[in-house]
Amino acid sequence: MTEEERVARVFLGRVVEPGDEVGGRWVRGVGAVEAVRWVRRGGVVPEGVTERRWEGMRARAEVADGGRDLEVVEGVGARFVCPGEVEWPSALDELGDGRPLGLWVRGRASLRVWGLRAVAVVGARACTEYGAHVGASLGAGLAERGWVVVSGGAYGVDGAAHRGALGVGGATVAVLACGVDQVYPRGHAELIGRIAQQGLVVGELPPGAHPTPSRFVLRNRVIAALTRGTVVVEAAVRSGSLVTARAAQRLGRHTMGVPGPVTSALSAGVHELLRGGGQVVTDAADVVELVGEMGELGPERRGAVLPRDLLDPAARQVLDALPGNRAAGVAEIARAALTARDDAVVRLYELRALGYVERHGESWKLTRQAVMSVRGDRGGR
Repeated sequence: MTEEERVARVFLGRVVEPGDEVGGRWVRGVGAVEAVRWVRRGGVVPEGVTERRWEGMRARAEVADGGRDLEVVEGVGARFVCPGEVEWPSALDELGDGRPLGLWVRGRASLRVWGLRAVAVVGARACTEYGAHVGASLGAGLAERGWVVVSGGAYGVDGAAHRGALGVGGATVAVLACGVDQVYPRGHAELIGRIAQQGLVVGELPPGAHPTPSRFVLRNRVIAALTRGTVVVEAAVRSGSLVTARAAQRLGRHTMGVPGPVTSALSAGVHELLRGGGQVVTDAADVVELVGEMGELGPERRGAVLPRDLLDPAARQVLDALPGNRAAGVAEIARAALTARDDAVVRLYELRALGYVERHGESWKLTRQAVMSVRGDRGGR
């Protein structure tokens, strides 16, 4: 990548809006350097560009200065990464003509390397305590497993996921909808600063650019493309987090959701996502099992192991045959256990040694401890 090409792409970042596929196709066709010359001198309107859009592009070109932008971000320790460079994540090329012209990056780590093992965790800004807890748990759990947590730096679930990763000394990336020299939201100034020191702050807008509703939506495609999968923790039906998830689906990435209460409007969007093909996840182990390499399986889910679960099946069958409220003779117990009398006697003595039954003359009865255990295991059946 020549310096002229770099400056040209920075210049065009002020001329072409993020995600503009028509503009991206034009730049790809003529090259960034020629595109700058073209828009400066104002010639024939490029194919697919309307007269009105061309006028707007030319007006923005009059005040654009790529060299100055590079100097400004250098002051905050940022750099501009172009497509085709070593640090450029090739996964972003899957956005086609809508891929960024380049990305501004603050932080010491390599964006390409981190993108190879990254997961997006997104959700509602006005999340519940449940959403904040799950977001932080996912962030911490993924970071502890060596995964990079990517989110948008916003209030709510995004912030919780970033803090979860930072809290365990893990890696996290904030993809902003403004210039990387800006802080949005203002209340996250300290958090964005911590991410810039411990992780990466990324954006495609030039320095000084402020976020708009449309830029938030377009930013989400970068989050989706940069990661192996997207987890939505809480989201209303019209949430911007679902835009990220749908972009991930279009790109063939894993799309996951954490279910919530069916009565919660903030979980309604997640449930719709799950109905539309998203995968249910409940913790970091579930996520890694989906996005990780072959063999990265989550733990087997099972309830607590009770002492009686460790009994031999034949002994457990005899134990189940004893009445819970009275003593019973060997013959009655053998019939109920569908076994021979002698076998029942052997099992009863085994159970007595373990403290489950006690002998009353010729009869046998459950101990108090065994009665409680059996009743709890039977669940009121």
